[in-house]
This record gives sequence, C-alpha cells and structure tokens, in this order.
Amino acid sequence: MAEIERATSAVMPSPAPVAVYRGRVLSGRRLRLGSRTSPMAMAQAHLVRDLLAGQVDGLDVEIVGIQTSGDAWRGDLAQLGGKGAFLKEIDKALVTGQIDMAVHCLKDVPGDVPLAPGTVIAAYLPREDVRDVVVFPTGSKYSHLDDLPPGSKIATSAVRRKAQLLRVRPDLHVDRIRGNVDTRLARLDAEQRFGAMILAGAGLRRIGMEHRADQVLSLEEMCPAVGAGIICLHVRETDEALVELARLLDDPVTRVHATAERTMLHSLRGHCNSPIAGHCTTTPDGQLSLLGMVFSREGGTFAYAHEWDTPDRAPELGAFVAATLARKGARAIIDGIPH
Repeated sequence: MAEIERATSAVMPSPAPVAVYRGRVLSGRRLRLGSRTSPMAMAQAHLVRDLLAGQVDGLDVEIVGIQTSGDAWRGDLAQLGGKGAFLKEIDKALVTGQIDMAVHCLKDVPGDVPLAPGTVIAAYLPREDVRDVVVFPTGSKYSHLDDLPPGSKIATSAVRRKAQLLRVRPDLHVDRIRGNVDTRLARLDAEQRFGAMILAGAGLRRIGMEHRADQVLSLEEMCPAVGAGIICLHVRETDEALVELARLLDDPVTRVHATAERTMLHSLRGHCNSPIAGHCTTTPDGQLSLLGMVFSREGGTFAYAHEWDTPDRAPELGAFVAATLARKGARAIIDGIPH
C-alpha cells in the first residue's frame, strides 16, 4: 500500500517545468473536486479549492458533494464493509471520470484494502493537531474526565477511543454514536444522556467549533488514529496535470509520517472494529519515531510497540512496528474481535 500511495514521489518533475506545464494545460479548465457532504468534509473541500485555485491563474474549481453510503447508514459500519463505505461512491466517481480529484480525511481511507485501480494519493496536506478533545454538554458542571462519577456515559464514534478510555476508566460506560460532528454536538446538548463526548480536535476547528473543546487529551492519554489530522488528495494516475498540481500542495514530512503509519496499519490487517492507534513523528535529531498500539474492545488487553528509523525508511519502520506488535499478541487481539 505504501508503494502505491508513493508512486508519484520518485518521478516528480522539477519546479520550473511543472509550473510551465500546469499553466499551459490547466488554465481555464474546470476541475471537479469530489467530497462527502458533511459540514466538516465540505469545509475541507473549500480549503483545498482555495489552495488549488491559488496555484493556477484561471483554474475553475467546482466542489461536487457526494452522499456516501457510510454517511447515510446509522448502523454498524462493519455491516457495510467498514470505513470504505465513506469512500466507495467517491472512488467510483473518480474512476469513471465524474470528478477529477477527491478530498479525504486520511484516517477514513481503509488500511486493509488497496486504493481503487489506476488512482493514487498525490498529496498529503500539512498535518494538523492530532489530539482528541473532550466536550461536555452545555451547562455541565464538569470540565474534566476525572471529574465524572462512576457510571457516567461517554459518547464517541471510534472503537479506538473507547478502548483507550476504558483502559484507564473501566467504571465509565462508552457508547458509540455516529453522525456529523455538528449533529452529534446537538444531540449531546439536547438529550442530556451523555456526561461527555470525545471528538477529534482538528474536526472541531474545521467547522469553527473549537470553542466547544473543554479538555484536550494528551497523546499519552489518547493515542491518535492512523492518518489523524491529515487531508489527502486522491486522483487518477493518468491525469498527469492534476497529479503535478496536487503535488504542489504535498507536504513531504507528512507524506513520510503517513507512509510509516499506513504501512503498519496495512501489515496488521485490522478491520473497522479493530481498535488500532498509531502516530509517527520526527525527533529533534531527525529520526522517525513510530508508536503503534492495538487494543481489545474494552481495552483490557493491548499490545504496544515504539521503534525508530531514518526518514528514508518509513515503509520499513511501519512494517517492523507491525511485526513487533504481532509478536506481542496483536494478531490474536484483532482476530478475537468480531467484524
């Protein structure tokens, strides 16, 4: 998978020829940018539209909202085949030429299946803050998870968050709740049945709701999802002009971190109900640092691995961390969780 996503990195033209080529081919062209229709997804699409339009004079970027089966479904995603339900319709539109480029949250791109044939992730935008945050209902007397009494109900959409929270607070009840972020926040306030909700801080910021974050969880308290905080651009490999245009927005450091994390995820062969966390960073001395964790559903059992390597060996680092996790029981943990 890492090799597929990095297919364009070795053949990127020098900056001057790229500028001439894209100016000649793309000026005056309408680029159809595909996105999910949730407020957060559309905010991301508008961000990407503005960034792309700023690269080529006269480039007309149209945002095409696509309702996905994952957004329409309110049950367990596993019944739809996992996280791929958020991408299936968008992938089809990209492959068939109904759109020219797709905008995704990288964490929503499945790690256990390859990209759609003939497509490539051409750009990873600079990574945002990966930390999760805790939101309490409006008017709540609490402002920290430690303040909540035993038996309190916590809402979250991620099995990863549930497992990590229950590992340190087994006295809480964690319920999975799905839907758009703004819809979930409205339910939190209106229903008053949850003591708190855990969300991605970056998602709140993208929809202008960062003021709702009452507590920011440290990376030690909540290891993030693989690909957290990264927006990626997905294009057809044969559309060289758009591949080159997207590459102008690519952040090399984010690409390296994403490659290490997603190689680990792909090697673990997890599914949508597998609580897997991973985070790659660059240390002050220039080394890659990759932390990987695999949890049982309730967090009682987990495997942990943390390894380092040089920046040119991101795929090898990802594979090594996955192998280390497997030796520590990760495969048995994943196999023991129903799909």
